[in-house]
Amino acid sequence: MNNHSLKEQAHEEIERIFRILLPQNGLAVREEQIALCHAMLDTLLKNNIALCDAGVGIGKTYAYLTACILLKKFAPHGPAGSQPVVVSTSSVALQDAIIGEYIPFLSRIFLENHIIHKPIRAMVRKGKERFVCDARLAQRLEAVKEKKKNAEQMKSLLSLRTYYDLDAVTGLSGFDRRQVCVPKVCEKSCPLRNTCRYHQYLKEAKSAEIFVQICNHNYLLADAAHRLLELRPLLNDYRVLVIDEAHKLPEAARQMYGQSLSAEDFRELCTLLEKEKCILAAQRLKEKFSTLMGAMCRGELLEEAQRTAFVLTADREAALRNCLSLLRQTQKQLAPHLPRWIIYWLGRTEQTLNLFFTGDRRYVLYIQYDRDGSPSLCAASREMPEQLRRALWLKDIPSILTSGTLMAGGSFDRTRQLMGLSVSKRLDDFISVSPFNYKENCLLYIPNDLLKTQMGSEQEAKCLAEQICRLVKATYGHTLVLFTSYSLMGAVYNPVKDRLPFPLMEVWRHSQNVIHQFKQASNAVLFAAGSCWEGVDFPGDMVSSLIIVRLPFPVPDPLSEAEREQYPTLQDYIRAVIIPDMQVKLRQGFGRAIRTETDTCVVSILDYRAAPGERYHRAVLETLPPLRITKKIEDVEAFIRAKKSPDYFLP
Repeated sequence: MNNHSLKEQAHEEIERIFRILLPQNGLAVREEQIALCHAMLDTLLKNNIALCDAGVGIGKTYAYLTACILLKKFAPHGPAGSQPVVVSTSSVALQDAIIGEYIPFLSRIFLENHIIHKPIRAMVRKGKERFVCDARLAQRLEAVKEKKKNAEQMKSLLSLRTYYDLDAVTGLSGFDRRQVCVPKVCEKSCPLRNTCRYHQYLKEAKSAEIFVQICNHNYLLADAAHRLLELRPLLNDYRVLVIDEAHKLPEAARQMYGQSLSAEDFRELCTLLEKEKCILAAQRLKEKFSTLMGAMCRGELLEEAQRTAFVLTADREAALRNCLSLLRQTQKQLAPHLPRWIIYWLGRTEQTLNLFFTGDRRYVLYIQYDRDGSPSLCAASREMPEQLRRALWLKDIPSILTSGTLMAGGSFDRTRQLMGLSVSKRLDDFISVSPFNYKENCLLYIPNDLLKTQMGSEQEAKCLAEQICRLVKATYGHTLVLFTSYSLMGAVYNPVKDRLPFPLMEVWRHSQNVIHQFKQASNAVLFAAGSCWEGVDFPGDMVSSLIIVRLPFPVPDPLSEAEREQYPTLQDYIRAVIIPDMQVKLRQGFGRAIRTETDTCVVSILDYRAAPGERYHRAVLETLPPLRITKKIEDVEAFIRAKKSPDYFLP
């Protein structure tokens, strides 16, 4: 049978799967999802790279998994026929859903209907630091046997006899985790080397029976780096690459192709030297590292984590010189007595510090401060898009990059630039618009009485508080308020907290308990910032009012200043970078409003720059789906009254 006939058969199978089989098994299927799967399969058959912007409710995961399975069945046989698919994601939640829900469901349906003859098998691939070393676990349990240890932590530690995946255990202290995880290099002399659970996991991962390998973006890029250096790959050779949550890939690349050193990194290095009985060397390095960190330290609590450009002052230059000298001396003296991986770590630390000492122009050098003012030295590569191109796109492998926010202002230009795909000749792109009826179920409110106050001023906080109180009362709570900074959130919280007849909560960093409490409440108000702009799901009536306090423009920092240098004028930079980045973030925030087909929500933007006739009104409308727009608070009240049942208004 020729290739054309095989392609036709594969596409006919898509129609049968999505129109008959999946609906029969309780899955709602839409025309947009079917079209998306056809487009993805075409990309794979043509050996191309696709950028796919898929709106909320499309079901892109079913689409790309189905396309990959049909490729395996209908593509011509060859050396790649038995190779797996790699699915790279940003979040653990999506990995868990793929391996625990999507793949078992599709495997069952496809087996029952004779589309495949063996179950689809998948594995999550992670770095070795995420797994238990059986030898180190035994040592740790012996060390704490006679000690009074926190009962919950001890229970978690003991549970590792059963669970070898550290992510599957809660309550484990960070110290215990570092003590029992698989080390960077497994010693060949380890008596458990061939029988430990981690090596059994690696053996299973290499099996030809594993069709889908699931990993995060950092692991994917680490595998690509190994291949470029002709080292042993981390992943099996694969025939298809799917990058879900693809908008997160550039940030993972910045981490992978950059370098950083924190006080914690220095402490851990010194602790390792102490364990190897190199007490004097560890003590000397501690002193030099402490002086270096002192030369960077802000020594104050900050309202926000901050990035500032690294400046080589006289005291920093002296501290760096002393650290570099001692690191070189330590490596030379101790090389015969230390494991290779510790010597490598010493060398890597020296290389990173040398970037700051020499002012290496290949990197953007900056200091990252935590909220407590603690510094980390960070070096971000200026060549990240080109490094991504070499690592992933020059291979002769079909790839699908998908997310709900790859497009900005109707264009993929910004995504192509960040991903290193601007010059690719194998590139497809397609848009799958959300099937939700936003015109009917969503109302955009931009009030006409927004004052042009100075941002960050007390007057701005007061004006925002007034607007938020009016909206919360109009929608009877059920409100998520998204801020672009924690400092602004704190400034608005105080004038609001005693004025609302509904529970008011604040989410600070990683406050999952607060999010859970908000979901359990019937009509609460949640102030949030940071990570709550994406990845948090509030279906139903939980969020019937979404308030976006400011347009989410990126905050200027050393990285953005370095990118600004690439554009001839400020206006070119604003058009090419600032506005698209704002639009992507705005789409992410807007996505918190309507999560299911029956959700109804008012979305309010309280930034005067978004109002009709103002500078960014058009950019806002380009970003959002077609909506009804109002400037009257009375329309907000009427919309909620018309869309909500009587139960919604109960206390």
